[in-house]
Amino acid sequence: MPSEAIHPGNEAQDAEVVKNASGHPGHDRGLLLIGLFKLGKALFFLCIGAGALHFLHKDLGDTLLRLATSLGRDPESRLVEMMMAKVDLIDHHRLRQISMFSIGYAGVALTEGVGLMLEKVWAEYLTLGLTISFLPWELYELVREATWFRAGLLLINLLVLLYLVWLLRRRRGPA
Repeated sequence: MPSEAIHPGNEAQDAEVVKNASGHPGHDRGLLLIGLFKLGKALFFLCIGAGALHFLHKDLGDTLLRLATSLGRDPESRLVEMMMAKVDLIDHHRLRQISMFSIGYAGVALTEGVGLMLEKVWAEYLTLGLTISFLPWELYELVREATWFRAGLLLINLLVLLYLVWLLRRRRGPA
């Protein structure tokens, strides 16, 4: 039996379900864009985690020197020496932590991305909550050392936050 026979007068509601946030039928482009961004983050952090696992039982200093040499850098340059000092601070335990965090975060970003691409409301709330939770840290990092990269990341996350708040309020309708 068609739904109109059970619930007469729901044509407007049914049409609203098919329309996206901009009022056009089809997928919400904003959610698709945010979902793709989250999937890109998932891939990035998966690569970081896999890289950390790859270097788990290797000499990072030796690897860095070989990389510098292959890139045509002087192994005794200031930049390479500074990087060597930083690499010496990373032990096997820290690499394991980096890989676990990165792969875990990749899983969360993958969940967000797939959920947003499928236009699931739970994914919108998950993304909203995670974005809000990282804002204080991003602001602290920006104040600590202002760079265009950090400012850009903060701006992207603020735009994602504002869009999701707008979308969720619009779906909720007038209060």
